[in-house]
Amino acid sequence: MSLFKDMLSSDESLFKDEEALNYDFVPRLLPFRDMQQKQIAECIKPLFNDRSGRNCFVSGAPGIGKTAAIRWVLRDLEDHTEEIQPFYINCWQKNTTYKVMLELCEQLGYKFTQNKKTEELFKVVNGLLINKGAVFAFDEVDKLDDFDFLYTILEEVTNKSVILITNFKEWLMDLDERIKSRLVCESYFFEPYTQDETHGILKERIKYAFVPGIWSEDSLKTIGEKTFSKKDIRTGIYLLKESGRIAEDASSKKIQMDHVKNAILKLDAFSVKSQDDLEDETKKVLEVVKNNNGGKIGDLYKKFQENGGLGSYKSFTRKVEKLEKADFITVKKTSGGAEGNTSIISLKDKQLSDF
Repeated sequence: MSLFKDMLSSDESLFKDEEALNYDFVPRLLPFRDMQQKQIAECIKPLFNDRSGRNCFVSGAPGIGKTAAIRWVLRDLEDHTEEIQPFYINCWQKNTTYKVMLELCEQLGYKFTQNKKTEELFKVVNGLLINKGAVFAFDEVDKLDDFDFLYTILEEVTNKSVILITNFKEWLMDLDERIKSRLVCESYFFEPYTQDETHGILKERIKYAFVPGIWSEDSLKTIGEKTFSKKDIRTGIYLLKESGRIAEDASSKKIQMDHVKNAILKLDAFSVKSQDDLEDETKKVLEVVKNNNGGKIGDLYKKFQENGGLGSYKSFTRKVEKLEKADFITVKKTSGGAEGNTSIISLKDKQLSDF
């Protein structure tokens, strides 16, 4: 028996299209989000009749297909008509009115933005949208530093639909009343995928990304179970890619269970957004938790204020929720006792090692 029988040659690869395992990849078919996509399409539909569409607020936990669903709808819209201009902007990257206006100009193909003020940029955008409808999708809106652009779009763009996307269902409640009153939006909450849906999504992604016949059902099942436990499809996509790379490094022609297990071992070091990506005030909250691990949320807020932290207690609790959902901390609610109900905040084990 040859020792080299099952090894890859230098010109072979297990991957058919590795880009299909990028987080921003939008597949040709997006399973299990048909209902939400139809609802959003219905909000856009009036634009086809030269009327303003309805606005949408889309929320749900990270990694459950919100962004993919919206981008799929926008791509389908772009393929269907040139009379409606779709915009997609990630507010983690474009977090001010000026940056948003620059990006809108960029997506419209307008290059002469140098030395122009924010108001001038908006006039350009609005001018280019005359006789056109527009769909504005703003992702991760909770990362915005200001909302002036949103007020301006709602007030001055004639025929539009505005889609706001966030992980936090309660975010809309704290929006400035002058904006909220103009927004008047439909709210859609994305439920997490079931275990069967998670398995189906990963199986479909394998068809895009890998050459046929290299995944065993047991290996895929193991990744599906791990992904479902994390409630985040991005975990599964990471494990698919990492398992493939480990198998290639071993010159294997198949992705075996030991490759998957080694990928899972790396998972604790994997974070979709690292600590360096957190906004400054949220970093301060994480630092306070680090220095007072296992503390009560009220006590931590006092420490946060003493250390120069800004914002109300409600704002502080939202940052705590973000850190919990991003897997940096755990929040354990307790009841009874002298102080009544409270929450105990602790660092995740992997964060303890990072510090």
